[in-house]
Amino acid sequence: MRASGVTVETDVAVIGAGPVGLFAVFQCGMLRMRCVVVDALDAIGGQCAALYPEKPIFDIPAHPEIEGGALIHKLEAQAAPFTPLYLLGRRVETLRELDGEWQLGTSAGDTIKARAVILAAGAGAFGPNRPPLEGLPGYEASGAVRYLVARREDFRGKRVVIAGGGDSAVDWALSLKEVAAHVTVVHRRPKFRAAPESSARLDAAAARGEVEMAIPYQLHGLEGDGSRLTGVVLSTLKGEQKAVPADHLLAFYGLSMELGPIAHWGLGLSHSHVAVAPATCETSLPGIHAIGDIATYPGKLKLILQGFSEAAMAAHAIHPRVFPGEALHFEYSTSKGVPAG
Repeated sequence: MRASGVTVETDVAVIGAGPVGLFAVFQCGMLRMRCVVVDALDAIGGQCAALYPEKPIFDIPAHPEIEGGALIHKLEAQAAPFTPLYLLGRRVETLRELDGEWQLGTSAGDTIKARAVILAAGAGAFGPNRPPLEGLPGYEASGAVRYLVARREDFRGKRVVIAGGGDSAVDWALSLKEVAAHVTVVHRRPKFRAAPESSARLDAAAARGEVEMAIPYQLHGLEGDGSRLTGVVLSTLKGEQKAVPADHLLAFYGLSMELGPIAHWGLGLSHSHVAVAPATCETSLPGIHAIGDIATYPGKLKLILQGFSEAAMAAHAIHPRVFPGEALHFEYSTSKGVPAG
């Protein structure tokens, strides 16, 4: 739904329509709890849809490999029987307690009254960390410099320079070497902050000549006419320089995060994350639970699959607020199926 000024009452308000938020809708639905989902983006999927719809994900159970966009499609279909109301293209600005429930106000003028809230907002609003290169805006505008890959086919037959040392840089180097004319990976040290198996695959690809490794180098400048890129200038810490022919630069230096209004809700922040009780994912405010990347507790792993587990724990913890006095007997989905609408 894109209309503004909606007033709605629901059982659970889910803030964030990424993979963990979508699975929370399913888990709540299995317990007969209705959900309204709010997200600042214009489409569901969070970072999976906005930043890497074609990037393969390897740690989803039962899926040896699945692209981000495909994962979101399946999660949306899984939640669909419970008919969640999606309020997209807006963010939750205000939160206040009202008669033992929670009232949320959005930037579009919506009012949502909910018995409980699940905060699945990732790490808040995000944007790319840009390299400090002269003339960068012109190359960004033309698409020569990018911070995400929406379509792998855009790079078919192109010379691509990938800068960064994390999972995104390594995974896209492995993926784009299949379609690009040439791939160069730029990193300031030999060790990558990526999954060990992926790093080993990249080393093997480099040994076979499928990928060129520019180590230890960092980005120094861009060559071209201000719009069309022809090369990327690299330099070492000692000042040695070399130019690499390129049609595209993909800079994967992570995202800058901003919690926005969430930071002022009194949720007990810990280094820009929300501290929760591990067994219930409840925050310092009763009835408000945080799951996924925004939540923190001892032993927390920032994995989608752990976020899925947190969604289930939060839903079960919320059930008594929505159905006070009603006993909740755990049943396997294989036993009870999907509840009728």
